[in-house]
Amino acid sequence: MRTQYCGLVSAAYLDQIVTLCGWVHRRRDHGGVIFIDLRDREGLVQVVCDPDRPEMFQVAESVRNEFVLKITGKVRRRPAGTENSQLVSGEIEVLCHEIEVLNVSATPPFQLDEENLSETTRLTHRVIDLRRPQMQKNMILRYRTAMAFRRFLDAQGFIDI
Repeated sequence: MRTQYCGLVSAAYLDQIVTLCGWVHRRRDHGGVIFIDLRDREGLVQVVCDPDRPEMFQVAESVRNEFVLKITGKVRRRPAGTENSQLVSGEIEVLCHEIEVLNVSATPPFQLDEENLSETTRLTHRVIDLRRPQMQKNMILRYRTAMAFRRFLDAQGFIDI
C-alpha cells in the first residue's frame, strides 16, 4: 500500500514517486494551495496540493485533522527558505498527484502536540493519546524490551507458553 514511511522520506527520494499513508497532523489552506502535514509512526512529511488537479484538490479541501489518507505524489525540494531542519523530511515536500481518504475522523478532543493535558482527558481518550509521539516512544521501548527478554529466554531453551 505504501512505498515509504512519511518520516523517512528525505532528499534521497528527490524526483521519485512515493505512496504514503498516515494521519493528517495539520491542514493549512493558503488560498489556492493546500498543505497537509501527514504523520505516521516514523514522523511527518509536508504534502502540497495544487489546484491543477481539480478532483484531487476537491478531496484535499474536505480533509481535516486525524483523517487517514493515502497519498501518491512526487518528491521535490522545498523552496529556499522554507526548509525545516528539525525533520528528516525537512528539505523536501511531496507534490500530491492522487489522494484517497481511507478513514474520516471526528474532530479530536485535543491536539496531539498539546502538552498540558490532564490525566483524565488522556485516559478518557486513550486511543488518541497513543498517537502522541511520547506515547509511541514508550510503546516502542516496551516492545524492544519484551523482545530482548524473549530472545534471551529462547537462547536459553525456554519455551513461551
